[in-house]
Amino acid sequence: MELPKEGLAWREIEALLNDAKKDDVSWRDARMAVYYYYLDDELADVQKRAYAAFWTENSLGKRAFPSLAKLESDVVDFGLALLNAPDDAAGTFTSGGSESIFLAVQTARDWARETKGIREPNFVVPRSAHPAFSRAGHALGIEVRRVPTTRNDFKADIGAMAARIDDNTIGLVGSAPCYPFGVFDPIRELGALALSRDLWLHVDACVGGFLSPYVKRLGHPLPDWDFSVPGVTSLSADLHKHGMAAKGASLMLLRSKELKEKYQTFDFREWERGPYVAWTMQGTRPGGAVAAAWATLQHLGDAGYLRCARMIMDTKKALIDGIGRIPGLAVLEPSELSIFVTRSADPALDIGAVSDAMGTRGWLIGRQAEPPGIHMHLNPSHERMVDEYLADLAWAVGQARQSGTRSAHAGSTY
Repeated sequence: MELPKEGLAWREIEALLNDAKKDDVSWRDARMAVYYYYLDDELADVQKRAYAAFWTENSLGKRAFPSLAKLESDVVDFGLALLNAPDDAAGTFTSGGSESIFLAVQTARDWARETKGIREPNFVVPRSAHPAFSRAGHALGIEVRRVPTTRNDFKADIGAMAARIDDNTIGLVGSAPCYPFGVFDPIRELGALALSRDLWLHVDACVGGFLSPYVKRLGHPLPDWDFSVPGVTSLSADLHKHGMAAKGASLMLLRSKELKEKYQTFDFREWERGPYVAWTMQGTRPGGAVAAAWATLQHLGDAGYLRCARMIMDTKKALIDGIGRIPGLAVLEPSELSIFVTRSADPALDIGAVSDAMGTRGWLIGRQAEPPGIHMHLNPSHERMVDEYLADLAWAVGQARQSGTRSAHAGSTY
């Protein structure tokens, strides 16, 4: 790209941006299984206005912008209360789930280094845990030991994980729920194991943190997984997923302020400028993301989040019922929240070929690798696509049977 000799007016820039987006999959038509969370234009407008009100403020500068310090504190306090944190708990507003997970792993490492003297640490995690744990381990010099899940329900295998613990193990991970299958790991059992071995337990609730409390209130049976479970040390929960906030916004929550102050805080003084203190991996932090998250909480309120939860679970039921009526397809069980996987129930039907056919109808399909399937992560806006999706899915099954070919795609990058 070459810069124009003279700057362009917004109308020209807008036309160029719209042209750049012309081949994107339409999230407004709910044709995407991943990457976006959307309720309606009213909420989007609130977020845009709130973001714009703080578009240039830097959330690193708490002295300069005490307003952002207050907004961030409000958002963190809401997360702590929702997830049954004790009075002494603390939290941090981050850029997303990957940063929340990174901070949790780093804080656990520094805790174990100081309190146990461990210099070659490892984390034991289910194989279904998010790749961000292995990414954090790679960056932080921590071995991440992935343990196969149970065969019948795809959940953390407590016995198998216990067998991988050694003198250098510093922590365990459970998901609430995991991303591949949408099931909750047995957090109570993991908590008991963590307490018995004096280990850190991080619960990855990036997907479920702001959804499952409301789904549970609607009467759906969900296991306990938050700070009410003894042994849970830290939690990650994404505001920009089912918190319905603008990207990028997540929370990393700790059972005590002491853990944040002693082991998460980066306090640097070895330069001429003076003390530099930070709690995230970012330096400059966009104030707009904080303001938009705060505004989302205010706009939705308790009733709004309950409405979102109801929309998602009603949509899930409609989709699962409809998929069950298509010969050759079935939904992988169990499935406990907003995620489910459609599989082939007929050895002659290649689910990858079904996905390929759906792509020709403009659907961005989430491809599950193990076992092969179609991965769906629902948000409120998917309510509007149920009938069209099921009709196209039935058509795609027919196309796959007619062609008899097998897809070259083994899975998705995410």
